[in-house]
Amino acid sequence: MTASTQRMTIMCHLQRFRTLNTLESREILDVLHPAARVMELRRSGIKIDTVWTFEAAHIGGRRHRVACYILGDEEVQP
Repeated sequence: MTASTQRMTIMCHLQRFRTLNTLESREILDVLHPAARVMELRRSGIKIDTVWTFEAAHIGGRRHRVACYILGDEEVQP
């Protein structure tokens, strides 16, 4: 999947659900490095906030620090 397709996939998810965390991105959307795609979306003017949480992995249950991306209500000026 190209970076462009990954950005579009993340944006569609954020527009529908308003939030996306790193584990969901990898497991549901098949975007393995969402931080890079979110950074690119921010540079294009999309307001996306990050909140850090701790989540248990689905396999093994080990807790990880996970970024939760939240779509903002307004665009920022690049």
